[in-house]
Amino acid sequence: MKVLMLFNIASSYRAPIYKIIDDTYDCKWMFGINTQDIKSMDTSILKSVREVPNKSVIGPLYRQVGAYTEAKKDYYDSLFMLGEPFCLSTWAIMLRNKISKRPKRVYLWSHGWYGREGFIKIWLKRVFFGLADHVFTYGQYAKDVAISQGFNSSKITPIHNSLNHSNQVDLRSKLSPSAIYREHFGNSYPTLLFIGRLTSVKRLDMLINAIDILKHRGEHYNLVLVGDGVMRPQLEQLVNDKDLNRQVWFYGACYDDTQNAQLIFDADLCVAPGNVGLTAMHTMVFGTPVLTHDNFAMQMPEFEAVKSGETGDFFRYNDIESLASKIGEWMKTKASKREEIREACFKEIDEKWTPEFQIKVLRNYIK
Repeated sequence: MKVLMLFNIASSYRAPIYKIIDDTYDCKWMFGINTQDIKSMDTSILKSVREVPNKSVIGPLYRQVGAYTEAKKDYYDSLFMLGEPFCLSTWAIMLRNKISKRPKRVYLWSHGWYGREGFIKIWLKRVFFGLADHVFTYGQYAKDVAISQGFNSSKITPIHNSLNHSNQVDLRSKLSPSAIYREHFGNSYPTLLFIGRLTSVKRLDMLINAIDILKHRGEHYNLVLVGDGVMRPQLEQLVNDKDLNRQVWFYGACYDDTQNAQLIFDADLCVAPGNVGLTAMHTMVFGTPVLTHDNFAMQMPEFEAVKSGETGDFFRYNDIESLASKIGEWMKTKASKREEIREACFKEIDEKWTPEFQIKVLRNYIK
């Protein structure tokens, strides 16, 4: 099976699944040159790679230079592309393929449907994804939304997402509880954690305000922010204004996987007031549950790993009082079940959010 793989950038976090795909199929890869604030992978681990510019056309519309010409070649049996409706070259490739005398199998991998699409977007997505032979979405929620909007259920399959799971499991096997938080804070309060970029969309101001609310209720929590970003000065000022300096640790960016694993493992709860995304997978693989918001149309696909009462919970979207109450409720009802929760987090990620799960899905269709 000769497959052309077309993606907008070579994201670092996807290296493990890309390597497995490369080992499974006869692949040629075409990536757009990365100009985003996203770490790129080492593409030398793949057998055949070409990087090309993503050329802006108008507004959010762009085309991948050379993709249309490459996809025309008779060499390929299948085309596997990022399902991005803003990419005009993907439209052109699929439309040409539909009228070709020797059409190739076309597969799209995409966020797909969010549940907040208006009439025009619903129509465009139905046409765009309908041009493919099969669509792989990051989660079941997207599939359910697609079906509700009239898309053929037999042409769509959740594939989830993944990080470097094998490496994370290896790190996990070496973890044991440490005293890092007790030593830093000088107390034994429960520890909340956020790991990721400190940006406005993460709504970490809500988390700091929630801790202040809980403090005035006589409930005390420590907070560790692992990461850096443009919002750090404002967040530091908010912490100072709320007199929470002794309870909030701006740990900063950490690129040591072993240290990050320990920080996550020792925390009681990861809180992501904004979109949770890959943070859910990163924390749950090391056994820490996740609290995030309940507006799934505004979430990233990884929210599906959060099972209420088992691997985390949800608070009302944009509601600081609800966030504070859910933190307090979780610690009151789940603190005694910490090891049971830890195992549930391991199980969720190990079974559904790994490169091995993803390649198993792909093998059912690309063969």
